[in-house]
Amino acid sequence: MSFSDFYISHRTRKGNFLNQIDQLIDWQPIEQEIGRHYAPVSDVVGRPAYPGLLLFKMLLVGLWHGGLSDQAVEDMANVNLHVLCFLGLALEDDVPDHSVLSRFRTKLTKAQAWDGLLSEINRQIEGRNLMVKSGCHVDGSITHSPRKPKAKPTYEIVGDREERDDEGDASADMRVVEVTQPGVDREARWLKKAGKSVFGYKQHTVVDSNGLVMAVETTPANRHDSQPLAGLADKAGIGPGSRLHADKAYCSKKHQDALKARGIKNGIQDKAIKNKPLSPRQLARNKAISKVRFVVERTFGSQQRWFGGKILRYQGLAKAHAWHILLAVAYNLRRMPRLYVESLLPRLPQAKCA
Repeated sequence: MSFSDFYISHRTRKGNFLNQIDQLIDWQPIEQEIGRHYAPVSDVVGRPAYPGLLLFKMLLVGLWHGGLSDQAVEDMANVNLHVLCFLGLALEDDVPDHSVLSRFRTKLTKAQAWDGLLSEINRQIEGRNLMVKSGCHVDGSITHSPRKPKAKPTYEIVGDREERDDEGDASADMRVVEVTQPGVDREARWLKKAGKSVFGYKQHTVVDSNGLVMAVETTPANRHDSQPLAGLADKAGIGPGSRLHADKAYCSKKHQDALKARGIKNGIQDKAIKNKPLSPRQLARNKAISKVRFVVERTFGSQQRWFGGKILRYQGLAKAHAWHILLAVAYNLRRMPRLYVESLLPRLPQAKCA
């Protein structure tokens, strides 16, 4: 141990959150998962490349401290001893530049590696018996994109009339295309919600009874909440005998049959149809479901309050999905220390009254 390592270890509080995460998570399997997609030997100028795990931890640190930019994360790693210790850096070590973080995130996004990292994190959480899959909850939430069109779309006619001798065929060859506005996210879509138009993507999420994120799908905002339901159930690994709760937007015979085929109990709220209102029993059932599925709303709310998760900083569907997975990983790890302590409390001997 160098003098700087000794100094850092004695100048940081042992019970801080970053130290707790280091005690609870085995980073080696995560490093191996990252290494499958990101294993550069050197950077663009020939210097030894930074380890992928170091860069992944820096992304998490940025989220845990309120959703910092890459530049702010770099600054924090240079001055915060807790962060420096968590990253495994010594005082004399160089901190990765913010551009390295950006390239790392882009590399893993192109490799579609983020879902695998969430699965590995969840495997370790489940190994400590902190994930409860007997009751699962699904819902969708809008992530706003600031890169929306500033004006109504314009169109132009494209075609090559000069090369055609037949006027009728030339007209048929012409087509109308939308003119691309600079800076606009072309994969995001508009959605009318609560009387207001919003532009962005939709985060479809399955959580367990503790509110921990099990799986995420990302779609343009105009896609209905219920469409990814079956795929989410498979992605989350919800087994037979578990109950899946959802609001009435998911109510359909197609989804009832899909859950039944998988052996999953139906916890979807009933929806009234024309000239057929809900019975008192159905109303009571819907109320009971509402009382347990609040955890998914709490997860969305916490991601917004803790990490600023409602506003997307990147452009494109793939990067939006990477953002949603990072939010899920940061949220699950943020909840992990407290859930771990709570899991130990029933085992503690109760103090005897005098």
